[in-house]
Amino acid sequence: MRVEEFKMERQDLLKAGDPVEIIEKNTVAFYYYTIVPALAMSGNFSFGNRIKSTKGIVKDIRRNEKGYFVDVEFDE
Repeated sequence: MRVEEFKMERQDLLKAGDPVEIIEKNTVAFYYYTIVPALAMSGNFSFGNRIKSTKGIVKDIRRNEKGYFVDVEFDE
């Protein structure tokens, strides 16, 4: 299992236990992922750290002074 963090800008878009699907985008130097339909976005990943699965489950949502952070577990 692999857990990755995504940043969500508004509260209550997702909740723990929700199934999610992600899409991969890339630039010349890195990859990043979006929970569709544009609910949250990941940080940058190098080629060797890419997420191979396109579906996951929300495990936790945290809030701090920087916003809302979603932990998603993948079967990878």
